Amino acid sequence: MRYHVNGQQHEKPSHRTPREPWLGYARVAREVLGGGLTIDTLPDNMTHLVEDAGRYYSWRSFGPDDQRTNELWVDLNDLEHGQVRMHGILSNTHRQAAKVALSFDFPFYGHYLRQITIATGGFIFMGEVTHRMLTATQYIAPLMANFDPSFSKESIVQYLDNGEVFVVQWERVRLHGREAEGAYTFQAALHLTGTITFSYRDIPLPVEVISSAEHQVKAGLSDAFMVNLQSPQSSDAQRRLYEYHRVDIDTTKITNNSAFEFTALPTCLQHDSCELCLSSNLTSGCTWCNILQRRPCHGE
Repeated sequence: MRYHVNGQQHEKPSHRTPREPWLGYARVAREVLGGGLTIDTLPDNMTHLVEDAGRYYSWRSFGPDDQRTNELWVDLNDLEHGQVRMHGILSNTHRQAAKVALSFDFPFYGHYLRQITIATGGFIFMGEVTHRMLTATQYIAPLMANFDPSFSKESIVQYLDNGEVFVVQWERVRLHGREAEGAYTFQAALHLTGTITFSYRDIPLPVEVISSAEHQVKAGLSDAFMVNLQSPQSSDAQRRLYEYHRVDIDTTKITNNSAFEFTALPTCLQHDSCELCLSSNLTSGCTWCNILQRRPCHGE
């Protein structure tokens, strides 16, 4: 389930144009320069093990009869939301990912990010160090699966960024090898406030019957921290990626016209002084590092 990652490209306006051949764009993903990358993830089917349940996000699900479901769906055909861009590469390839810059600082697990990586497989990679195993951790995944936009001219991967919300929509994408079983349309929205929403319009099959033999199938959030390890046998530093928190949502609730809303909770990382860190009523258990002049991150 390895992905090729492309650097930031110039995208096209969101009107469908004739399909373009993929010309073998240079892959910028690599294990790690001068060394290897090891990824340690939490056990399967276990949600937020290392940290307590309410540390980073609270979340709710909404079904077809809930008004909130319609409120969370961002209609990309409504020009009032801003300019929508169709990503030409992602809309015409399989197992491809591309970096996209955000117009605002998005807080993910308390860390502010200005660049994300959109994948054809129904997820957004949130890590700063790209590698070929993007499905392992550090993701926002409304529905991670083996989608192949290159199968149909109707399949589109497009996004919107209006300064307050960044929306990625996988529209009429089909599962590789199971194209005849229907097209999926869903989206993920990253809000300036840190709120994350998943919205599903067309889900032709229950998620439980989607095969994970050739591609991981996940829905939820995940983050990890990087540790540089110096090997006594080598001068090259080894990097190890540890998944410290994951939210696996109930995939039985992913149906036509359904949604999930994740609300970001206050974290220690928002404090930028020793006084705020120690006196905050919003967070507990924070410490302050005078050397770093901030609250230490995981692994430091």
